[in-house]
Amino acid sequence: MADRVVTITVNDQHVIDSNARDVAVRLLGSDSNLRYRAWVESKRATVEQKTNGRVGYIYVPNTGTDGQNELVRQFVGQIGKEALIIDERWNGGGQIPTRFIELLNRPLTNYWARRDGNDWPWPPDAHFGPKCMLINGLAGSGGDAFPYYFRQAKLGKLIGTRTWGGLIGISGNPRLIDGGYTSAPTFAFYEKDGTWGIEGHGVDPDIEVIDDPALMANGEDPQLDAAIQLMLDELKRNPYVPPKRPAYPDRRGMGIRPDDK
Repeated sequence: MADRVVTITVNDQHVIDSNARDVAVRLLGSDSNLRYRAWVESKRATVEQKTNGRVGYIYVPNTGTDGQNELVRQFVGQIGKEALIIDERWNGGGQIPTRFIELLNRPLTNYWARRDGNDWPWPPDAHFGPKCMLINGLAGSGGDAFPYYFRQAKLGKLIGTRTWGGLIGISGNPRLIDGGYTSAPTFAFYEKDGTWGIEGHGVDPDIEVIDDPALMANGEDPQLDAAIQLMLDELKRNPYVPPKRPAYPDRRGMGIRPDDK
């Protein structure tokens, strides 16, 4: 039935009368993407409501192309929020997410005073307020690396439970004559101090909060609630406050050589 076009009759009453009309509908093969999007938007709405719109919420499903697209799309859409919660729970990995961190960690360089509008902080596609990240035991590989780099860059606290601990790299899958293939790690992670890290253990949270399935089945999210409270506390302690524009300088005679004055 997937992708077929069917005609259904709809009405605002439970009868077929002169107000009923036919609508052509193309059937889906799966509604999983719709359910995923609804889940993300429900989390964002929760953060919006509980923080009076001050804190943004970004969900990053993996560190591949989809995850990068999601991060950029949601980041740009919420760049004006005072604080950001980055949720990487259940992150399926993919690529090494250094570019993700580069986006979240762009330093403030200066401001531009504009004649005809609000001043610009620079760079414009950067966020300078508090941040935190949600993690759990079903985030692994690139989902291990993402919170590791987040902590290394000192972007904020990690909240939740320890990540999976499967940070290895695979470059290609040699084919077999029966149509199958083999898979074996081809590169592994070690620390700057020369010790092995992450694989077999994962990344520990700074603030441990158990993702209680009984609570989550009822629509609650204790990890997200902890992140919301942390960001509200951070906004009290360390908000991003741009400086006031200085008074305009006296430019009379600027650029004229002393001998010509």
